[in-house]
Amino acid sequence: MVRARRNCSPVNGVLLLDKPVGFTSNQALQTVKRLLNACKAGHTGSLDPIATGLLPLFFGEATKLTQFLLNADKRYWTVFKLGVSTTTFDSEGEATATRPVTVGLRDIERALLRFQGEIEQIPPMYSAIKHNGEALYKLARAGVEVEREPRPVTVYEIKALGFQDNLLTLEIACSKGTYIRTLAHDLGEILGCGAHVVQLRRLATGDVSIDKAVTLDRLEALASPVERAQLLQPVDSVLHAVPDVHLTSLAAHYLKQGQSVSARHGLAPGWVRLYEGDSRFLGMGQVLDDGQVAPRRLLALTESP
Repeated sequence: MVRARRNCSPVNGVLLLDKPVGFTSNQALQTVKRLLNACKAGHTGSLDPIATGLLPLFFGEATKLTQFLLNADKRYWTVFKLGVSTTTFDSEGEATATRPVTVGLRDIERALLRFQGEIEQIPPMYSAIKHNGEALYKLARAGVEVEREPRPVTVYEIKALGFQDNLLTLEIACSKGTYIRTLAHDLGEILGCGAHVVQLRRLATGDVSIDKAVTLDRLEALASPVERAQLLQPVDSVLHAVPDVHLTSLAAHYLKQGQSVSARHGLAPGWVRLYEGDSRFLGMGQVLDDGQVAPRRLLALTESP
């Protein structure tokens, strides 16, 4: 989360950024925050500097709801270079080994079957995961390597799109927390030649697609923060994967006082989007075991940007 600053604007909503190569997710967020003159901002899931693609940025009251895209599944387009292993498992690292590539596309496709479904990954040393309060990448830069526990992730689809000149192009759909760099490294080890990521592009987060994303160049070309704010979307527009519950005005009144309310929904217990009437978005709530709806993450401002 980026802290608010003085003389800023109370911007509320979501901007779907097509992150350019060379930026960390936080650098991209800081840049867009400045361009919008926004008081408060946050992003949902980091992209490495070499990566491009969909980075949803949340502003103002919308920052209360970042968790719902942070935990969403992801889809990527990526290119692995076979024959070279690196310290970071991508092209930003130093080469640690170079081996001949003696496999073909059919060999690769057979190896990819081992990565489909529920698998365990050992996070790379060059990651933001903490070990005794210290980020792993800081330890790695100091030449320290520590043991990491495997983590369960799910790869829903991993499809080879082409293989030429030792460059393997893939499309991957996976759960949150999946390291594409680790997939590249592990595939390279199975194939016996090593591999690392040279290109990575996020195509989707949950049901939110790159098709609606805005480039940084387009934002910078606009004349003012007010014009740029026109590109913001209402926060509920990126949360359609979560079911919705519509409340009467009376039920919405009590809900906003912090009380659980009765509503017609027919849903199992879990998270829901809450609306007053047909269209006024209130925030997120939960259906309880008894069928009542409880407020959980209500927005102070419910108007669209």
